[in-house]
Amino acid sequence: MSHSNATGSLNPSTFILLGIPGLEAAHVWISIPFSVMYAIAFFGNLTIMFIVKMEPSLHGPMYYFLCMLAATDLVQSTSTVPKMLSIFWFNDREINFSACLSQMFFIHCFLAVESGIFVAMALDRYVAICNPLRHSTILTNPIVGKIGLAMLLRCGLMTLPCPLLAREWPYCRTNVILHTCCEHSAVLKLACADIRISSYYGFFAAILLMSLDVLSIVVSYTLILRAIFSLPTKDARLKTFGTCGSHLCAILAFYIPCFFSVLTYRFGQNVALYFHVLFANVCLLLPPMLNPIIYGVRTKQIHDRLLHFFTHKGT
Repeated sequence: MSHSNATGSLNPSTFILLGIPGLEAAHVWISIPFSVMYAIAFFGNLTIMFIVKMEPSLHGPMYYFLCMLAATDLVQSTSTVPKMLSIFWFNDREINFSACLSQMFFIHCFLAVESGIFVAMALDRYVAICNPLRHSTILTNPIVGKIGLAMLLRCGLMTLPCPLLAREWPYCRTNVILHTCCEHSAVLKLACADIRISSYYGFFAAILLMSLDVLSIVVSYTLILRAIFSLPTKDARLKTFGTCGSHLCAILAFYIPCFFSVLTYRFGQNVALYFHVLFANVCLLLPPMLNPIIYGVRTKQIHDRLLHFFTHKGT
């Protein structure tokens, strides 16, 4: 397939996704770990949602937020991985201009939604530990639904200017995107105009959302830790803190790669392009893969229901 130019056209009808620049010969081998990660993410998150739906004892705020997290991970990974694998396996590099902008929106919107859900889960842990007697009256099902909707609207409205602005720029140099997906900054590099407003907005919107979410989580856990250390016995402190273990592991698995990726992409000009692209794909796939494993192993109720399901099925 030729790398066609879009000279003379404000908006090309299609973009060409190059894949991982410099590693095209290894695409098939690179696809193996990514396809395994996607399979784990896809079936793992579906399993979490199925267990919560089928088990009435799990119909509570913590598990509703967990279902929101699983659904977000499914959307996030499915918006990028199938197209990436079609590039690796079938050399299917073309993507429609509108589809590219839609993919851009879903990538960045649902990354932000996942961050927001971690804030909601931190709020749930705060109320459960610091005000347990009022937990069921504060976080009712309608409130949980409104929190989830608010997170989706917040992230959607903050992300929407990115593809809308990108649609307005002229693309008269080339239509070859040096990436496996329509990531915001990778698309902007193709524009033959002053795109500083898009670049600055995308960077500061991401930093603002992530920073506010991290600050909210830190404040929540500061109050949680203060409540835990006020408990009378060591066993009570450990048991109470143990209810936060899965959440903390998932938070670290999400924020550490995200912040590292943003900073290296922004300031690591000397880092090879293939490393940026590879690491960006890992950041998109790692949390969706790890979250169902973390919650399946560390959350006793889900772990027990999984064992019961497989044991009962085997019997």
